[in-house]
Amino acid sequence: MNESAYERVKLARDNQRPTGLDYIRKIFKNFIELHGDRRFADDPAVVGGIARLEDTPVTVIAIEKGHTAKERTFRNFGAPQPEGYRKALRLMKQAEKFGRPVICFVDTSGAYCGIGAEERGQGQAIAENLMEMSTLCVPVITILIGEGGSGGALALAVADRVWMLQNAVYSVISPEGCASILWKDPEKAATAAASLKLTAEDAKSLGVIERILSENDIGKKEFYDRIRTLLAEELDVLSADVDLTQNRYDRFRKLGAGAIIKE
Repeated sequence: MNESAYERVKLARDNQRPTGLDYIRKIFKNFIELHGDRRFADDPAVVGGIARLEDTPVTVIAIEKGHTAKERTFRNFGAPQPEGYRKALRLMKQAEKFGRPVICFVDTSGAYCGIGAEERGQGQAIAENLMEMSTLCVPVITILIGEGGSGGALALAVADRVWMLQNAVYSVISPEGCASILWKDPEKAATAAASLKLTAEDAKSLGVIERILSENDIGKKEFYDRIRTLLAEELDVLSADVDLTQNRYDRFRKLGAGAIIKE
């Protein structure tokens, strides 16, 4: 791979790239979408429900961007509101009650930061997801399929296994946002992207993810079949883990333990 970090960001944002619903429809069987957070509304930026992975009942949740301008507007460009995260948490707690594994697909530049979202507790909704996901007693696998932006992505990524597609990105802030803060110049986004260590290879080397998924056949039947097989195999491993929550805790506790801060 010879693409620069910022070129990877552009690839991750491509509106022709498969979205969460594409993965759900091509990988799972008998998907039944469930709506609403039981508090305020249904957020179309977060799609979730029950389905079958091969013959295993699972709960599947995806942040959905859409492809066309109309779809992207309806899905708020994949920027979830608080009710989206609360819906996701409701479905995860339901999955725990019935012993279903949870599979999440993440593709967001970040949680929606509008006034209404803040009024309805955006920060609290994300924080509750982080806390509750850390103690779920069922296996959780998260795949970053495009952008993985800040807490908006992490709110669905406190998982036993975190995977990334080859051209997905995972970062605390967008390159444009970082450049605007550090240099007061969003035109330096490429420089910021290189410094943020946001590529799949960077995340793998830092221990943030476990697996990088090749995009050589992205969008083809073989691509979805491969991911289906990998998910089924990984769930077999995780389902036999008697220390699931402790191992999940240890996974996140050790992140950054070997980091060296240079002056």
